[in-house]
Amino acid sequence: MTVPPTNINPAGKLMAHQLAMPKLPVPTLKETLDKYLTTVRPLLTDAEFAQTQAAVQDFARPNGLGAKLQQRLEQRAASTNTSWLYSWWNDVAYMAYRDPVVIYVSYFFQFYDADRKSLQPQTKRAAELVSGIMAFREKVVSQELTPEMARNEPLCSIQYNYMFNSCRIPVKPADMPATYDPKTNNHVLVLRKNQFFTFDAIHPHSGKPLSTAEIQAQLDRIMALAGENKGLPLGALTTDNRDTWTDVRAKLLALHPGNEQVLDKIQSSVFALCLDDSSPVTREEVGRALWHGDGRNRWFDKSLQFVVFENGKAGFNGEHSMMDATPTGRLCEWVLDSLAKGKVDHGSPHVSIESLPEPEQLRLVVDGEIAGAVRDAEAKFDKLAAQHDFQVLAYDGYGKGLIKTFGVSPDAYVQLALQLAYYKMYGECRATYESAQTRKFAYGRTETGRSVSMESVAFVKAMADPNVPHAERVAKAKAAIAYHGKYMKDASEGRGVDRHLLGLRMLLQPGEDKPKIFTDAAYAKSCHWNLSTSQLTSEYFDGYGWGEVVPDGYGLAYMIKEKSIHVNIVSQHLGNLRFRHYLTEALQDMRVAFESVVAAQGVAGKSKL
Repeated sequence: MTVPPTNINPAGKLMAHQLAMPKLPVPTLKETLDKYLTTVRPLLTDAEFAQTQAAVQDFARPNGLGAKLQQRLEQRAASTNTSWLYSWWNDVAYMAYRDPVVIYVSYFFQFYDADRKSLQPQTKRAAELVSGIMAFREKVVSQELTPEMARNEPLCSIQYNYMFNSCRIPVKPADMPATYDPKTNNHVLVLRKNQFFTFDAIHPHSGKPLSTAEIQAQLDRIMALAGENKGLPLGALTTDNRDTWTDVRAKLLALHPGNEQVLDKIQSSVFALCLDDSSPVTREEVGRALWHGDGRNRWFDKSLQFVVFENGKAGFNGEHSMMDATPTGRLCEWVLDSLAKGKVDHGSPHVSIESLPEPEQLRLVVDGEIAGAVRDAEAKFDKLAAQHDFQVLAYDGYGKGLIKTFGVSPDAYVQLALQLAYYKMYGECRATYESAQTRKFAYGRTETGRSVSMESVAFVKAMADPNVPHAERVAKAKAAIAYHGKYMKDASEGRGVDRHLLGLRMLLQPGEDKPKIFTDAAYAKSCHWNLSTSQLTSEYFDGYGWGEVVPDGYGLAYMIKEKSIHVNIVSQHLGNLRFRHYLTEALQDMRVAFESVVAAQGVAGKSKL
């Protein structure tokens, strides 16, 4: 069933650099502890910081427990074939996580609709997307796809092994990833009216892909088979607590011998295509429908779910455990770009329906107990979804084009705007997470960018003080931006704080007392991400997002386009509309400050002529 995650063919382009990639480094203990103290300082009082300093000094003492843990970690790093972090991170951050994946783990991309006339009918839009997705899949399977690059360095491509024909399987105490042979599994899973169908996207005899017209014909068949009445929403089971879903799945397997084959067919599909019967219109409506929808017409364990609504709007929902958003973002952008530029081979428009096998409807045998579990899952999902507010800031005042004229990083600039908005709303700064990728290393995934700094706090306070001149505000902004850029660079080099401390904590042995650094209040406070943020920008996306990571926090997914800044704001009803207002205000205030300084510099320059 499973393909090893080390499935590497160095002869192909995709994995050509894989065996030569450096391993994720282990920072020195001193570097990480010094950096840790720097990052917690703006979050603590003087008394709290003194206590934290003492805990860190105790951990850092020569021949102490910190040194022993560091030695163990260095030994682990030297002996692994992957990364000292890889298995831990996959387990701790994802597979052992038992709360629902939807809301808390899954993420979505909302596709931009440049030509609204091309969105209808629903099955035509869906068929075009399927053609593009299958074309990209062929590049991955053949390994003709080139690896992603960052600053002329190749990025690790291991995550592509989990892109297609992949699924998360509920297991206690930690789920497991399953991947299936792409040579023998060419079927697409289609969900319509809570029912499951499959069709092969490759002709069984010729081995050629179905044309777009043939795919549409199969989707039209599925629409007819599904009818108007909704089935029992078994997909809702994938929205439940992972232990609960594990138990229900075991009952499904024990109930009827055919259920194993059906589940295997679902899990082994190339990807899932959800043909929803709703027509969301606003960014908020579409975003929520892609993020979680009604929780029924989905299978959230699938690595890839593409959703097409009756009005032709579309997007993507990703299961996060084995893939981060950069590979899937590349997939979606490639498909949308190729379709927009006419690069996808749609094949003949003529269809011989008799030559196409009938789509297969997948039917799981259930009893009253299973049906009851479905209803319970629905009720819990509905309650969970209702606990969340979702708002969008589509700010078209300016974008990265103007920010670059200020001579600063657009990403760091927007991070400051998020800090300023939070300060305007709450009067203080709290722990903020920005995702930094470490895929320049073999089996690299992410590291935490700790966005709050003494410099960023000084900036937001200066912006809040009407007596501080713009020149001083901008100077403080540039100092904060420089600090943030340095931290993010270090993080992408595997020299952040959070993953290293996690590794040390994981190596504590039975009987060893937990060091004070991990019981000190500063550790929990600095890891309590009131703002969970990340940037992923594409001109083909109209938004993306995920849920908050702490109950009193926000999930802030942002895109910085040439002339606009787009932020999806998620929280458990913490006042998203007000946060959106303050973020708009922050972006306007920062522009005024920077432009006034630029104007003053221009006047000063002219006076010297």
